[in-house]
Amino acid sequence: MTKRNEIITNPKVDAFLNRVGKWRKEMEELRRIILDSGLTEELKWGQPCYTFPSSAGMQSGNVVLIHGFKEYCAILFMKGVLLKDPKHVLIQQTENVQAGRQIRFTSLSEIVKMEPVLKAYIKEAIEVEKAGLKVPHKKTSDFKIPEEFQNKLDKVPALKKAFEALTPGRQRAYIFYFSQPKQSKTREARVEKYMRKILKGKGLDD
Repeated sequence: MTKRNEIITNPKVDAFLNRVGKWRKEMEELRRIILDSGLTEELKWGQPCYTFPSSAGMQSGNVVLIHGFKEYCAILFMKGVLLKDPKHVLIQQTENVQAGRQIRFTSLSEIVKMEPVLKAYIKEAIEVEKAGLKVPHKKTSDFKIPEEFQNKLDKVPALKKAFEALTPGRQRAYIFYFSQPKQSKTREARVEKYMRKILKGKGLDD
């Protein structure tokens, strides 16, 4: 960890930002705002992630994450569904996302303008973590399986059997991941790529 004006930064995040092309200035500004809130900086899932410091008898929890996409960069509140959202700025990425909610940006000026709102939302997210609140998760059967994956399950009995043998959490992770792309061909490509993993009984990140 590195101290910058009493704010502790993580060298892994420094390295991540040094590699970023698009959205670097926006991500750096989001980073500054988040660190002002006293969260601990880490690199998780290949992205800057900010956690509430663990205390006696309490495990550190993920509060917010910064990530970039082709058309925008965003701050993701890990339990955003539990926030009140008085400004109506939180976005659900897809219908299968249960807990997380984004605020999206396409320019540095947008972030600067929204700093007071962001800090208020981060403060509330920290309070949610402090209180130990949990997001009530739906059952796997409540999720809509994308057509491309369902077709493959119907055609390959071994794949269906292997998928049903996975833990509910692993099943949901695959359904969510396969559902994300807007284009059918991209969804199909993801299914093809991860079929072997499912057949081996492994989860998305195993």
